[in-house]
Amino acid sequence: MGAQSRDVFLRWCWVSGAVVVLLVVLLVSPLDQPAREQVSMAAIAAAGVVAAISCGHRAVLSIGRRRRAWATLSLGGVVGLAGNVYAGLVGNPETGDVAYIAALLLGVLGLSLFPAVRPRGRELLRMLLDSVVVGGSVLYIALFAVALQADGPQADPALTAYALPVVDALLATFAVQVMTRSNAAERVPLVLLGGGFVLYAVADVAFALLSAQGSFTFGSPVDAAWVGGYLAIALAARHPAASGSPVVGRREAGTPVLGTVVTFCLFLAAALVRVGQTQASHQTLPWVANVLWVAVLVAVVTRQILVVVDNESLRHGLERRVQERTAQLRSLASERARTLESVADGIYGVDTEGHVTFVNTAGAYTLGASASDLVGRDAHATFHAPAHDGTPLPADGCYIAEALRDGLTVTAEQDLYLRPDGKEVPVEVTASPLRDDGIIRGAVVVFRDVTERREVERIKDEFVSVVSHELRTPLTAIRGALALLDSNALQDSPEQAARMVRIALTSSERLGRLVDDILDTERLEAGTTQLHLAEQPVDTLVAAAVDQVSVLADEAGVTLEATGSPEIVRADAERIVQTLTNLLGNAVRFSPSGGTVRVTAAPVGELVELRVTDQGRGIPPDKLEAIFRRFEQVDASDTRERGGSGLGLTIARSIVERHGGRLWAVSDGEGTGSSFRFTLRRATPHPATAPAHTPDGTAQATRVVVVDDDQYVVDVLRTVLEERGYDVVGLTDGRAALAVVEDEHPAAIVLDLAMPGTSGAEVLSRLRQSAATADVPVVVLSGTRPHDALETAALADDWLVKPVDPDRIVETVRDVIRRQPHHGRVLLVEDHEDLRTVVATVLRNAGLVVTTASTVDEARGALAHGADPDLVVLDLTLPDGSGRELVADLRRDGRLRRVPLVVYTGAEVSSKERADLRLGSTVFLTKGRTPPDAVLRSVLDLLDVAAGRDVGRPDQPDQPDLLDPLGTTEQLDQRDRPDQPGQPGPHPSTRPR
Repeated sequence: MGAQSRDVFLRWCWVSGAVVVLLVVLLVSPLDQPAREQVSMAAIAAAGVVAAISCGHRAVLSIGRRRRAWATLSLGGVVGLAGNVYAGLVGNPETGDVAYIAALLLGVLGLSLFPAVRPRGRELLRMLLDSVVVGGSVLYIALFAVALQADGPQADPALTAYALPVVDALLATFAVQVMTRSNAAERVPLVLLGGGFVLYAVADVAFALLSAQGSFTFGSPVDAAWVGGYLAIALAARHPAASGSPVVGRREAGTPVLGTVVTFCLFLAAALVRVGQTQASHQTLPWVANVLWVAVLVAVVTRQILVVVDNESLRHGLERRVQERTAQLRSLASERARTLESVADGIYGVDTEGHVTFVNTAGAYTLGASASDLVGRDAHATFHAPAHDGTPLPADGCYIAEALRDGLTVTAEQDLYLRPDGKEVPVEVTASPLRDDGIIRGAVVVFRDVTERREVERIKDEFVSVVSHELRTPLTAIRGALALLDSNALQDSPEQAARMVRIALTSSERLGRLVDDILDTERLEAGTTQLHLAEQPVDTLVAAAVDQVSVLADEAGVTLEATGSPEIVRADAERIVQTLTNLLGNAVRFSPSGGTVRVTAAPVGELVELRVTDQGRGIPPDKLEAIFRRFEQVDASDTRERGGSGLGLTIARSIVERHGGRLWAVSDGEGTGSSFRFTLRRATPHPATAPAHTPDGTAQATRVVVVDDDQYVVDVLRTVLEERGYDVVGLTDGRAALAVVEDEHPAAIVLDLAMPGTSGAEVLSRLRQSAATADVPVVVLSGTRPHDALETAALADDWLVKPVDPDRIVETVRDVIRRQPHHGRVLLVEDHEDLRTVVATVLRNAGLVVTTASTVDEARGALAHGADPDLVVLDLTLPDGSGRELVADLRRDGRLRRVPLVVYTGAEVSSKERADLRLGSTVFLTKGRTPPDAVLRSVLDLLDVAAGRDVGRPDQPDQPDLLDPLGTTEQLDQRDRPDQPGQPGPHPSTRPR
């Protein structure tokens, strides 16, 4: 409300107040009665006109419901004014009662049109009951006064004399209720409206009393109440806030206390009147009064019952909301805790004094203490390592103090934390103040262990330093030799000049080899070098390498011996010859004159192991692994004295590992010689292990016999299975099938039951009765269900009902073959004893050789004492550390850096963490969703992939050496989902294996 509008409104208030006071003075003055009547009639008429015009003017200025409200009030003012004028003209005030009642009802309608906070159903009912109590109490008092003042009860007053106070009281009560439930900005005009109707009620009650006595005339002070009511309504319309503003949402409701106090005060007054009437038993009230009193009592009782019910409902609602809010707070707290625990970075909070208030699990693990031990400690004094001289760092310059004192946020701060065991941990820190309403309540510190990053930076710096040295050395020799030749200083010494030319040539060749080796190393480690795999005879590869090194061996006086081998490996010939050349060259350089370097090859299971053995000085045990690092030598002078770039072994290991093999060194120490050994995958089986029944060379594990009386079905199944890599024998006769199975001993049989002659059920029964064929897996393909042939179903490994999808047949055949006993070696690392026992039992029942460990140290011990697993099953959370440490150890071991891995842990592993945990083909399983038998399924899948037995997979690669671990993992993950549709598996009626 502007200052000008406020000033205008205040002037209206002063004028209205002065008019009322002047009117009261005139009405109580000694003027004669006709003069007072004329003054009173004129004042009432003028006040009514002003009220009607003001409400009409406000209706024009307003919109929506407020326009209709003010218009209705203006009409009510006109009707009331007409009643007063008519009563004055005829000289009988009671003749205007009907007009007064109509005007008051229009007032009620007008008030109801004002926008206000919509009351609830019970609240609205209570408002109506309050109106009944107020109106009834006022009317009862009026009736009592009428009966008390009347000469006798012979004649009842007119009905309008009773109705007028009721309508007035109803209107006043409704005005109070609307006023208390309206917006605070609009409360002033509504208070004025309520006040105007209250004055009307007072005047009407007085009018009723005086009319009952027959003594009412215009010109009494009662007329001033009517004039005041009109002027109050006019002032309400003149208030600048009378047009209001749009109601958006729920406005702030007013308090109902005022209405309740007024209601019960009037009820109390009526009750006192009732008590007085009862004591004065000679007074008799009209029957209308008794009925009205009963109605008032019923309204009061109903109102109180309604209040009790409403309060009880409110209490239950509040209790429910408190419970819901408590549950929400618990959920938020739990979610906050889960969020903190799931973050890989360390997080801790401090209060305004710098004391730790919480630490997440990752932070406690990095700091080497439990969260309970750290909470309450001074963060700066506990975590920060001292200065180089051992003195504590000042707390004022700490980022924690800056966050608490100055509200600064520090990011990427490098710091050094001190663990309780004295170990220093380099960290990267972000510290932020914790604010509440602009006030700093503490700070939150997020830190990350950058030990590995520092190590990578150190290795990079060392590599750059070494490469710089190795490049500059031959360049210096070349530059010096060319400078001497350019200066003509050696023109008189041709021998010296020729020697300088040889030095420059040798140094340039060494420089070229060094650059080539560096590029080879980077390409191999980045995986950008393509391998051209093919079946290669080992003798051919060894002969090519020996031929390339023979000149160097002759110069050194070293004999090269190669033992013949019939083995054939799948390899890139050029790269394997490069590997052998590097190993032979090293052996020759470190062998004494007259020594012998031997090259041998021997089968080891599915692999071929090649050895290059010399009689040189040997390798200390602590250097057996270090020599495979870049520019690493047993003696720092070896590069200068014996030549070489220092990258040969690094390149050789990278090549072998790209082939899926491993390269390592064996030596008993200095003076005992050394042996460098590496493995490659054999392309064809060893003759001693080739099955006698397959002269065509087809692996026995892929032979499948299909038996069906319909030749078309046999042809279709043969085509489907052969496309997936199986060797299929198709038959239409049961007796012939028995003979073939006994002779071939296939990997699996697909058998139809309905055949002429010897039926499929007879074939299956005879197979199970023979010791030679009892373990051959059989998949029944029939038009009947297993429940209709329980005895036959009990002998089958799986049962498919025709018609069946070809892919389903392939998957089922593959699964029954896979359920045959395996003999791979598995290292199981799990700290929970019961789960470790269950998983180990499941794996052993499948024929696997299982070595168990419950801690990182036990796993390391098992690997150190000869456990050479074909696959590792690993839990990440272990008592003495994390499974990630064991993965890092396996990566550093050239033999095992490509070993298949099953991560079987209790928590989900993020995509970023998965990338850091991969070895060879890797599968990630969650304990809560993956039972031990599903672990077995993943283990067998990985072993099949590693051994090249992944027959029957739709996307089988042609070159298993180049198998992408990521792609294999995705395929395995898809198959390991328990809810994957179309998964073949043994029917519950078929026999267990």
